[in-house]
Amino acid sequence: MKSVIAMSVSCLLLVAAAASAQTAAPQSPAPAAPAAAQPAARPAPRPFPADAKVAYVDLNTIATASREGQAAGVKIKDLQGKRTAELEAKQKQLQSAQQKLEQGGAVLSEAARAGQAKEVERLQTDLQRASQDAQKEIQEFTQELQVQFQQKLLPVIEQVAKAKNLHFILSIADAGVVWVDAGLNVTADVVAALDAATPAAK
Repeated sequence: MKSVIAMSVSCLLLVAAAASAQTAAPQSPAPAAPAAAQPAARPAPRPFPADAKVAYVDLNTIATASREGQAAGVKIKDLQGKRTAELEAKQKQLQSAQQKLEQGGAVLSEAARAGQAKEVERLQTDLQRASQDAQKEIQEFTQELQVQFQQKLLPVIEQVAKAKNLHFILSIADAGVVWVDAGLNVTADVVAALDAATPAAK
């Protein structure tokens, strides 16, 4: 497959957000709701049409459901956590310096107040730059993982296309379709093939 699939950075950020939510502090259980009527059974998924030459995939689902995408999301989450902790430490330093300046009042000499004011200004500038640097680093790291993910995904999509004798596979989010036969969805096939090509985490 020579064509390039443009995947949004939000695909991997979505995985990172999901990973963060899983590690959040558990909430107290809600009061038990009255038993509701059992929903009707979902219809069986439509089989892939044997004579189909076109199919589609959901790239967001591939990013969130595949081992490769989940691993990338965890890496992004880890980096976000590290940089957030660093920024929080700098914020505390700034708050401490500001408090010292405010509480010093008339106790500090004019020279000491001027020095403390400069320290507050320095810490403010340092925090602002660190925040900008962290944002840029996370964005660049996410884009790097996106490229790596795409490089691994494209051959797998080609593999699925050849196995089903397809002419092309669309990205459903970018295709602009208003209706499509659900049987043409080969997302699960791509996820399974991508996982098969990805070593399991130890």
